[in-house]
Amino acid sequence: MAMPGTSAAEAIRRRLDALWRIEGARIVATLARATRDVGLAEDLAQEAVADALAQWPAAGVPSNPGAWLTAVAKRKAIDAWRRAERLDEHYRELVRGLPENVEAEWQPVDDDVLRLVFISCHPVLSREGQLALTLRIVGGLSTEDIARLFLVSVPTVQQRIVRAKKTLAAARIPFETPEPNEWGERLKAVLAVVYLLFTEGYAATSGDKWFRPDLASEALRIGRVLAGLVPHEPEAHALVALMEFQASRFGARLGPGGAPVLLADQDRSRWDQAQIRRGRDRLARADSLGRGRGNYALQAAIAECHATAPRFDETDWPRIVLLYEALGRLAPSPVVELNRAVAVSMAAGPAAGLALADRLTAEGALRGSHLLPSVRGELLARLGRTEEARAEFAAAAALARNDRARETLERKAADAAPGGAPAS
Repeated sequence: MAMPGTSAAEAIRRRLDALWRIEGARIVATLARATRDVGLAEDLAQEAVADALAQWPAAGVPSNPGAWLTAVAKRKAIDAWRRAERLDEHYRELVRGLPENVEAEWQPVDDDVLRLVFISCHPVLSREGQLALTLRIVGGLSTEDIARLFLVSVPTVQQRIVRAKKTLAAARIPFETPEPNEWGERLKAVLAVVYLLFTEGYAATSGDKWFRPDLASEALRIGRVLAGLVPHEPEAHALVALMEFQASRFGARLGPGGAPVLLADQDRSRWDQAQIRRGRDRLARADSLGRGRGNYALQAAIAECHATAPRFDETDWPRIVLLYEALGRLAPSPVVELNRAVAVSMAAGPAAGLALADRLTAEGALRGSHLLPSVRGELLARLGRTEEARAEFAAAAALARNDRARETLERKAADAAPGGAPAS
């Protein structure tokens, strides 16, 4: 049933968008297992979505829409192979077990998603291609979302995805988990992509939701499976620890009406203590492997400081500063430096943090992102420079693509204006 003022077609489109975000990766993975071609699998899935947009407004939404999309996509593959007179074995593989009642067919296999991640991270692809393809077909992100995530143009992302699909097809990459002796060269890329999937789930780049628990949960699930397959890899356990710590706060991150609740204002009694314990166990497991803390272990240690602080004002900020300094040497990036600036502002005062943020501004770092001006706005507000803070919050709001983040920044800009409430 469409919402008041919303056409049936628009309601169907919104439902399909939500379905794709939740089940898209499994649909593509199922098709890739059947067709042995990741690029073809995604194309078929998108064609099925187009059919749904055309048919569902009149015919109604099936009781199991994921099964409908999968079955329609498989039949499209069969038709294509018939027309091209492809090998009969492909046809037999798809036809076998295809029920007349498509709603009975949908049985997602978790391992298929993990295989899809490994294929998307195959070493024949460039790192940029790996990330773009996985975020597209596993994370369900649009090319616009991916472009904003990496601060590049939409055509650049589209070219990376097309090139990656063609490369996989030309190299005839099988739809299977690699042999153990091949894991070393691919594990780093897989961990990076799982982390990016979780990051997008934790803080959505666009849309009307501040975060996407469905995507974050899927990334956490994949991470747990992966850590189980490589029990002696400390960074796999550390990444799971990081995700457990971050996900433990989901229950406290939204207020009435879905408004974002920032870390300092969250009700910590609503944090998931079981997840925090699992995170600490995972981090201890990573440390016990005795190779020193890597990128994810350092981030997990920072998250642990937040997760175990009884109150915001009891957070061990000096320790967090040290951890960010170590992380900056190991994996330098403007985002790490910006987070270090925030930690320094909490440990040594807003003026010290602002100096670090101003250095990033002078370097032209994070151009096009709302993150830097939003942090500068906070620090300026704490220093009582309200007019400058208002300008920074307004600039950040203009750059934000997530509706909830933009609303929060606009409210901060209004609060910092003359006559407004004090900035928080």
